[in-house]
Amino acid sequence: MEEYVDVMDAEGRYTGESVPKSLAHSKGLFHPTVHIWFYTREGYILLQQRGRSKPTFPMLWDVSVAGHVSSGESISDAAIREIEEEIGLSLEKGELHLLGVFKSEQLHHKTLIDREFHHSFLCELNTPLAALRKQDSEVEALKLIPLHTLAEEVWGMANPQRYVPHDISYYKAVIKAIKERL
Repeated sequence: MEEYVDVMDAEGRYTGESVPKSLAHSKGLFHPTVHIWFYTREGYILLQQRGRSKPTFPMLWDVSVAGHVSSGESISDAAIREIEEEIGLSLEKGELHLLGVFKSEQLHHKTLIDREFHHSFLCELNTPLAALRKQDSEVEALKLIPLHTLAEEVWGMANPQRYVPHDISYYKAVIKAIKERL
């Protein structure tokens, strides 16, 4: 059965309409997603390499955990669910710290239009990388890289073709917020 998502307007307000996720993408309807950025006290950030069968940005490095918010699901419940599904961690809502909500629009082709509001969280990673269990259908690989390397490669545009092309202001907000927590 296909997942349903709640439709939002261009300002991020819920419209009261719920549609299949495929329809939201084919029609370019705004809908909520969650992004969770994990970092370590030592200044590393957890990245996931998107699965090779993903319809968008296969094999590119991206946010630690990301996913759609199911219709009627709370943002925090979606974040906790996605963390469990994608990297096998069971966390409490209090461990997540809301960074903000970021509007994103990406036209992949005329029948795949991502219009999303990324509800983005930060969370300290207290589990060794080797203990994480990646979701094979979604995630090709996981790795920890120094935060300054991510900043150089996406913010400084030294190696952007390795990463999902989020807006530079989004990457800057994430990097700045993590630096403030270290």
